[in-house]
Amino acid sequence: MKIDAILWDYDGTLVNSVPKNIDITKEILAKVAPRLTNENLPIYLKSESQYHIANHQSKNWQDLYVNYYRMTESEMLEAGTLWTEYQLKNTTPVELFSDIKQTITQIDLPQGICSQNSSNNILKVLRSNNLQHKFKSVIGYDDIPNNMQKPNPFGGLKCLEQIFTNFYNKNIIYIGDHEGDVTFAKNIKKELNNNGTVISIAVKYSNSDTKNWNDKPDYEINTPLELITLLNSF
Repeated sequence: MKIDAILWDYDGTLVNSVPKNIDITKEILAKVAPRLTNENLPIYLKSESQYHIANHQSKNWQDLYVNYYRMTESEMLEAGTLWTEYQLKNTTPVELFSDIKQTITQIDLPQGICSQNSSNNILKVLRSNNLQHKFKSVIGYDDIPNNMQKPNPFGGLKCLEQIFTNFYNKNIIYIGDHEGDVTFAKNIKKELNNNGTVISIAVKYSNSDTKNWNDKPDYEINTPLELITLLNSF
């Protein structure tokens, strides 16, 4: 099988953004739900290990905010509108996972990013690591309507439109760390109406555990460099 492009998730897949995301969420809670701060801070924001549990069990960010952080529906919606602003002004450093830069550099295929992070934020990190030239498309939270966020396939199709003149009859890989990323890949494939293949790969190096996922990935990798071996096997 000839692979035509690789699409990546960002948080938990390319970068370890947990410390920054925890810090941003605390700042947003202080703004929209001060009742959930200090001694009432949700347990899932008290450590990286607890954050990983909630992040990988939740279906999406809305579910995370409401059912794990105990925000009301209105608080969650307001928090969503603040995320990009607070991301861009937060200075907590974000680091690429080990071997990610080496892996991306070795791939001689069109690459894109479909994320619920801010595209400006993603581009800033790519530029600081001299990787921006490796990505033909970066689609973030602020590039698509609120009601079409992942796992809705809209962002994935928009990413493919920026990479290809015609994205039908292509073999695409989507790589993520969350069950929602697998669902996202399946939804893109449905939208292609069998005029293309979307292969899902789950990364396990950011503590994701696929055993309880209803939507199972096609492949799993324990390190970024395993992707190179997998690509060579197609």
